[in-house]
Amino acid sequence: MTAFTGTLTWVSHGTFLVETGSGMRILVDGFVENSPTTPDSLKGAGLGDLDHIFVTHGHVDHVADVAAHQQRTGATVYAIVELAGWFGNNGIASEKLVGFNKGGSIDLGDVCVTMVDAKHSSSTPDGAYAGDPAGFVFEFADGYTIYFSGDTTVFSDMAIIGELYEPDLAVLSIGDFYTMGPREAAKAVELVGARHVIGGHWGTFPGLTGTPTKLAELLGSTAKVHELAPGESYPPRP
Repeated sequence: MTAFTGTLTWVSHGTFLVETGSGMRILVDGFVENSPTTPDSLKGAGLGDLDHIFVTHGHVDHVADVAAHQQRTGATVYAIVELAGWFGNNGIASEKLVGFNKGGSIDLGDVCVTMVDAKHSSSTPDGAYAGDPAGFVFEFADGYTIYFSGDTTVFSDMAIIGELYEPDLAVLSIGDFYTMGPREAAKAVELVGARHVIGGHWGTFPGLTGTPTKLAELLGSTAKVHELAPGESYPPRP
């Protein structure tokens, strides 16, 4: 397996910060200040500079702080077309927005990001239509690949994601109730074929009962589950 030369930090809930080996900084979703589990050190300017923000869908626990961090950093925001249009009507300048769709890819040099399917629902905090939910595949210039499932249940076409992109690491929603829980996530790991897994969208609210420990029990030796607390990174920082 290709070694990951960057770092992946769990900010909280479904929000992750990706840093490439050459220093590009990418936020996946934007539930930061409004999340009860975000460490104070990662709120506001503590999150640091951002070059890009990719958003999986329109629910408030994924978009609440996108505009604030875009305006703070000047990052470009990428989302499915309808959600990008909503951001444009809610404070983000059009030149800082890219609306694309499933199967489409954005080549950023350090990493190529492809939008893939997810099975969930999607509307914005004000009830506007936000297009379909999505996941993302990050293919890094060093050969490492990360699959971000976004909010989803397991679905059979995850096998196609595995065949096409062969992810080294899968970042999966595991909390249950609003997304797949550990049982469904274990099947997702089988379908995408990743040997390393990080859980997200768990532990934030009382109803999210799925845990990395339970997922690890179900997977056994099939894949390694790396349990992070909000603010922790993979690989671990020295």
